[in-house]
Amino acid sequence: MPRLFHVSDVSGIQVFEPRMSRTGEALVWAIEESKLANYLLPRDCPRVTFYSHQATSDQDKKRFLGSSKAVIAIESGWLAKCLEARLYIYEFDPKNFSLQDEIAGYYVSTQLEYPLSETSVENCLIRLLEAEVELRLLPSLWELREAVIDSTLAFSINRFRNASSPNGFVTKYPIP
Repeated sequence: MPRLFHVSDVSGIQVFEPRMSRTGEALVWAIEESKLANYLLPRDCPRVTFYSHQATSDQDKKRFLGSSKAVIAIESGWLAKCLEARLYIYEFDPKNFSLQDEIAGYYVSTQLEYPLSETSVENCLIRLLEAEVELRLLPSLWELREAVIDSTLAFSINRFRNASSPNGFVTKYPIP
């Protein structure tokens, strides 16, 4: 089992109680260590994250990643909130968790979970740089989102309901 974490803007959480998910199950969510960087941003910050995997074409690697191993794209309008954000990383014992989504690195538990530790992140942008993730600031995420969904990349799109939308833009994909 990989190391599992939960990122929050709340300090001092002693117990994580399962919360109702879209599927109707009460779950505690965790992220595997290799995808932790995708959550080192303010909770509501919309983002498009992607990296290559075995099915990624050389063309998509060159087009989207260049020399980066992973990319996190956010809207430039969120930069100030990212600079001000203070985050807390909780580590869990993985024994009660099961894999929910391999590409996104999501694990879930149906039980109360007690964190093993809590670590404070004073500057999430520096922490992203330390994780060797490329951070891209864009005026809008919509075009990138569409392109990434249509690519052969592994990706995760989070909090997109908070993304600003250009006037008249029509997407062929539903917003998660």
